[in-house]
Amino acid sequence: MDVNRLSQLRSFMEEQKADAVLVTLPMHVYYLTGFNTNPHERFLGLVIPRDGEPVLIVPALDKDAAMAASSVTNIQTHSDTQNPYQVLKQALPAGIAKLAVEKSHLTMQIYERMVDELDIAAFVDVEEPLRQMRLKKSPEEASKIRKACEVIEEVLRQGLSRVKAGVTEADMVAELEYLMKKLGSQGPSFSTMVLSGANSALPHGKPGTKKIEHGDLLLFDMGVYLNGYVSDITRTFAVGDINERQKEIYDAVLRANLAAIKEVRPGVTLAHLDQTARDVIVESGYGEYFTHRLGHGMGMDVHEYPSVHGANQDKLVSGMVFTIEPGIYLPGVGGVRIEDDVFVTDNGVELLTSYPKELQIL
Repeated sequence: MDVNRLSQLRSFMEEQKADAVLVTLPMHVYYLTGFNTNPHERFLGLVIPRDGEPVLIVPALDKDAAMAASSVTNIQTHSDTQNPYQVLKQALPAGIAKLAVEKSHLTMQIYERMVDELDIAAFVDVEEPLRQMRLKKSPEEASKIRKACEVIEEVLRQGLSRVKAGVTEADMVAELEYLMKKLGSQGPSFSTMVLSGANSALPHGKPGTKKIEHGDLLLFDMGVYLNGYVSDITRTFAVGDINERQKEIYDAVLRANLAAIKEVRPGVTLAHLDQTARDVIVESGYGEYFTHRLGHGMGMDVHEYPSVHGANQDKLVSGMVFTIEPGIYLPGVGGVRIEDDVFVTDNGVELLTSYPKELQIL
């Protein structure tokens, strides 16, 4: 287990006077141990005592995989006929009074079992220190996100060859998600969006049976999940000739995207980035049609801290990864969104997505 992460959790336990941390979210188990699994309804837990060796509790059927992948070597198992809370009780420090847990992931059912069977009187939330750890991506994490970005851009390149008038949005989604797996990812990191014509004016539209037509704006928003990390990119294209207003909103969104990226560096506030992009779109006369925040953090989740909006005065720090995705959405006409993934460096910004952004006519 990473020494720095372990040290931060133990400092948190000291501050909160907690006897141990119990991590049950599979993503955080992977983050802390290197073991990635979906336990379904079975119990999965990582116990980190204030003093002593961490213990990883896994379903018996996952034992071999955990032993091969986990940096925590003390691995305890439970079969489908065993009570996993008795295994947990043995892994926790004797006489434990306060336990740190992920409160947003802890179900009422698990809470009641722990109160009844473990006799734990007090709980404290460990999600804030975990969030702060995940905020700053390590070089290894940044490398995994870069690779996920490379894969989704290759999916986009190959997928565009399938675009033609008469193909439905749903057909394109199927093609793209096939390519995602063919090119080595575990699959989409969120529901793939292919929206054409008036549907592209729906920021979170659902691809359906609409056929792609000449004169449409065609919006792709997609990403892949690869080795525990994600990518997220949006590009908008023209299908044949589009009108001057469609070209105008494309130009405004592109300028907003570039202006915000130019401002990324340590010390700048997230609110400033949002305002920079929004100012460009407002000055273009389309401010009321930019209806969402500028972006969101990403890493192991496709949406994680930070939220890049006009009220967030938190400052950028080296290691942050987030999206910059301004958009203009004209009801009944169409929409444009251009989204990039950015990595904050000591000196400024590294653009993790590199697919061309000039208006491309298909």
